[in-house]
Amino acid sequence: MMRSTTVLAVRRGDQVVICGDGQVTLGDTVMKHDASKVRRLRGGAVLVGFAGAAADSFSLLERFEGKLDETSGQVRRAAIELAKLWRTDRILRRLECMMIVASKDCLLLLSGQGDVIEPDASGVLAVGSGGAYARAAALALLEHTELSAREIAEKSLRIAAEICVYTNDHLVIEEVK
Repeated sequence: MMRSTTVLAVRRGDQVVICGDGQVTLGDTVMKHDASKVRRLRGGAVLVGFAGAAADSFSLLERFEGKLDETSGQVRRAAIELAKLWRTDRILRRLECMMIVASKDCLLLLSGQGDVIEPDASGVLAVGSGGAYARAAALALLEHTELSAREIAEKSLRIAAEICVYTNDHLVIEEVK
């Protein structure tokens, strides 16, 4: 179980949002409250949210950006190429991180085991220690409200922050442009 953060992606209609909390934890100590675990790439057309070791996350984020450049911005293809490299490279396969990648066309979860997972019709992905709580809240809000993707992501992460000690309510929310 990754005890580090919570990142949630929500797709509703043509809206795609990634939301991450700001807490950085080292062991059982909160080291920082306002970290940004969501990044914009390619002028905001691609969003990446990550949970795990910070240095590992940044290393993989740089490699993903390189794969995006190599594939002329094809998000799915870049994600598959990164997952293959991540799984097979002697050094990269030791990195502890999970990533959510979003564009207007796709929403994907990437892991070091070579996983490239697209959500079911729900359009919700979550990673990190509070991921299950945030995902459950988002699914309920999608089904029982008319809230926007952004509102659902924010409310869901705030619910997760009330339950998970590794998640706080200092949120960074980015929407695909």
